[in-house]
Amino acid sequence: MKSALWEGLPLSSIHIGGVYASSRPSVVRTVLGSCVAVCLRDPVSHVGGMNHFMLPTGGANEAASARYGIHAMELLINACMREGADRRQLEAKVFGGGHVLRIRECDGNVPQSNIQFALRFLETERIPIVSRDLGGYEPREVYFFTETGRVLLKRIKPSLSHAKEDLVALERAERASLSKPAPVPAPDDDSNITLF
Repeated sequence: MKSALWEGLPLSSIHIGGVYASSRPSVVRTVLGSCVAVCLRDPVSHVGGMNHFMLPTGGANEAASARYGIHAMELLINACMREGADRRQLEAKVFGGGHVLRIRECDGNVPQSNIQFALRFLETERIPIVSRDLGGYEPREVYFFTETGRVLLKRIKPSLSHAKEDLVALERAERASLSKPAPVPAPDDDSNITLF
């Protein structure tokens, strides 16, 4: 995706376990497979942020890691509030939960569990969801503009030869689950960008 789309704005990339929030205009990028990213924004203060989590919860002995949705959501809400957001005004956009590893679809699988967790958490916390793009079979590259709440979403097609390395890296990171993934470079093709 061409940097002209966010010219003049700082770009931060997050990966599994990442949380980012800012009161200054900026862009947050991530690449999602079965993971979910929640973007939160206070439309009054223009504070926004994003997380990227791998599973809804960890085991009993797991630390409070943002790799797990239960911690990632609280960390994101708190990060937004530290930047000046009012929790009562937050609104959400939710992305990811793709079946990119081609595992059988059922209620207990990772993508579906991540989606259900995110939707249930936001409903419980009374944070309205203003946009979502969930499920399916393709990885997503997401760019979130913290000030405006605008999202550019690009589906990464497995058939594109230049995207194969990106997809291999993404699959490796998700299969390794607890190992820290390497940064995934952005594909060059802008032909299938969706605005949310």
